[in-house]
Amino acid sequence: MISICHLFISPGHNYFGRHNQPAGEHPIIAVNQIECVAGCGIRGDRFFEYKADYKGQITFFAMETIDALRRELRLEDAQPACTRRNVFTRGQDLNTLVGTEFEIQDVRFLGTEECRPCYWMNHAFRDDRVESWLRGKGGLRAKILSTGLLCRDL
Repeated sequence: MISICHLFISPGHNYFGRHNQPAGEHPIIAVNQIECVAGCGIRGDRFFEYKADYKGQITFFAMETIDALRRELRLEDAQPACTRRNVFTRGQDLNTLVGTEFEIQDVRFLGTEECRPCYWMNHAFRDDRVESWLRGKGGLRAKILSTGLLCRDL
């Protein structure tokens, strides 16, 4: 069973589309629930209604990866919010969901591709090793197939 540990939204882009520019300063906001809207994204998030059939309407990241990053790179203070992903899970290998329909808390998704890490991850975590360490484990992009709420497990 997939557990939801953290949920985040952001009103704007800090890294996406900002190559060769300074990072943006939009906050990443921790919330207890998000409204997933089929075909549109997460209400209140920067990618909501971004473009038709967008493959990254919602993003997932495994807490197991955060745990390993803290341990293996000795970044004990690394925070999930630095990744700017939306949903932090425990109990599921997210890479196995690429190309698969899946359901969490009665909301259906289609895993579209890995969220490939980029050089901005080094900036976000303040460590030049992070981008290469995250290759193959950068999270999951997905489309939202049904409308509903996702709630953080308390």
